[in-house]
Amino acid sequence: MKVLVTGGTGFLGSAIVRALAREGHEPIVFARTASSARLPGRAIDGDVRDTRAVTAAAAQVEAICHTAALVALWRPDPSEFDAINVSGLQSVLSAARELETARVVYTSSFLAMPPADSPHVLTANHYQRTKVAARDLARRAGKEGVPMVTLYPGVIYGPGPATESNLVGRLMRDHLGGRLPGVIGGDRLWSFTYLDDVADAHVAALTRPTVGREYAVGGVNAPQRAIYEFLREQRGRPLPRNIPRALALAVGAVQELFSNVVRRPPLLTRGVVEIFSHDWSLDSTSAQADLGLKVTPLEDGLARTLAGL
Repeated sequence: MKVLVTGGTGFLGSAIVRALAREGHEPIVFARTASSARLPGRAIDGDVRDTRAVTAAAAQVEAICHTAALVALWRPDPSEFDAINVSGLQSVLSAARELETARVVYTSSFLAMPPADSPHVLTANHYQRTKVAARDLARRAGKEGVPMVTLYPGVIYGPGPATESNLVGRLMRDHLGGRLPGVIGGDRLWSFTYLDDVADAHVAALTRPTVGREYAVGGVNAPQRAIYEFLREQRGRPLPRNIPRALALAVGAVQELFSNVVRRPPLLTRGVVEIFSHDWSLDSTSAQADLGLKVTPLEDGLARTLAGL
């Protein structure tokens, strides 16, 4: 089938494009720099905030995978998060309604759900706030008849550039380079979700489940410190020190003030401290049953990520 992938040049989006091509589908890569990415399928340069461009790109496709998102710690203008993470989804939903697209697979985030240790959704930073708002928008669209399937990946990791979308790769790179001053919430649980496993689940979500379903697409639930224990075993790098929450909050507050003055991203924010202070384990039983989700062993996935650095 023809599948439009918004954000198709991103860390996850490009993996989905490759997975679609492997399965014999025809991906249409939609992103601002799609034509220079050299990915399988047809490339269309465009901005997800442009509803007309999204609608034109979605013409004659049978499904849309909406992965485009602004994944960032901070922006000088917080409205960028709303424009991309919320209005971008609105563009896709508008196109799907107008074109009567058979299926929309929306990539949400584990951060749009409550942490495992609390019944309450957090809105600790603008990324999380807008992913929660987009989750609510997707749910309303599903109730109104848009054929939605929503996936909530865990902490996605794997080979690739150590960008903000690839948090694990970035932490590994910084720790090996001596640039990681310490960790916050090292004992807190993460759901380490290998990149190709998530991509394959997106491909399966195009056909397997009935519409209106939501799936946690997690992986291995393990403490954050598992990253550094792996690096200690593989590279002999000592474990990083633990940074107390109170100290981290104080540093984050100072960093935010400094960033507002110099207009450059902070190294730490209070929102990140809040997120890192919770457990984010996921139960992916439904995705394993309905989507055939595979869970790559953490040591194998970390080894491939390290080799990719």
